[in-house]
Amino acid sequence: MGIPTTMRALRQTSLDGPQDMRLITDAPVPSPGRGEVLIRVTAAGVNFADVSKAHGTFAGGPRPPYPAGFEAAGEVVAVGEAVTVPQLGARVVGVGSGAFAEYMVLPAAAAVPVPAGWTEQQALGLVVNWPTALAALKPLGGIAAGQVVLIHAAAGGTGQAAVRMAKHYGATVIATASPGKHETVLALGADHVLDSLGGDLAAEVMELTGGSGVDLVLESAGGAGFEVSLAVAKRVTGRVIVYGMAGGEAPLTNWELVYKHQVHVIGLNIGVLMQAAPQIFGELMGELSALIAAGVLAPTRPTVYELADGPKALTELEARATVGKLALLP
Repeated sequence: MGIPTTMRALRQTSLDGPQDMRLITDAPVPSPGRGEVLIRVTAAGVNFADVSKAHGTFAGGPRPPYPAGFEAAGEVVAVGEAVTVPQLGARVVGVGSGAFAEYMVLPAAAAVPVPAGWTEQQALGLVVNWPTALAALKPLGGIAAGQVVLIHAAAGGTGQAAVRMAKHYGATVIATASPGKHETVLALGADHVLDSLGGDLAAEVMELTGGSGVDLVLESAGGAGFEVSLAVAKRVTGRVIVYGMAGGEAPLTNWELVYKHQVHVIGLNIGVLMQAAPQIFGELMGELSALIAAGVLAPTRPTVYELADGPKALTELEARATVGKLALLP
């Protein structure tokens, strides 16, 4: 099958949210440059960063109109100059620009092979959600056997991976999710699941820990949830790894760090980690491979939407009405 000159793709036309994402049928198919590959997209991953970009709250995000999406998996159909791996026909997953489309260019060095026996849909998350969860737990969070970790948004793509990994490393897991998602999270191995939409979360966490608080928080809730994370982390030794802000921004002052929240607060952006600390990212991917080989992380089937339904997928993700990984099928 030859490579066409135009394709179907989603374009974000404003900073007013996903509802202004439009399907276009004559987008130009990109050409791979030096060190790049062109893939025929089989499945594109939907992430909360896509929602943030659509609202203009993603720092350094693109300006509209722009090709939407950044995570995709598919087959290599063309290679640029100086590319020896991956080869034509290889199945890969990676991040780039314009993933919500029929074709996408990826940096060859960052194109990760789809594991043998996995579909492209199942490989979504290998380069975004799973490394984020592992980075938050291990090199940044310092998780150790016997410690207690609080994982917000535990039913999401990153949260589910974090629950599995935290249990593998011997931690006690307290998770938060909306009531309809509790059974899903418990099935992953969480020791306790609390209602993320109601009640006094901080009081419930402190009760579960006998008043001592948790050793580590994986914080993606934002807004009022960030205050909960700070309140339940152990004084002095507690760590709060911030990798999302689904509930909006939340301030933290130096006065509060000295007099109210004597905890370690660490920011995590997996894209920045890839670029600024490639050695750590390489070690993360090696650890992920070992976890997959050991069966700790098994492929899961995402919830799929047609490409034209991209705005619907992002809107439902923003409303926290989804479970697990979401994928668009071109």
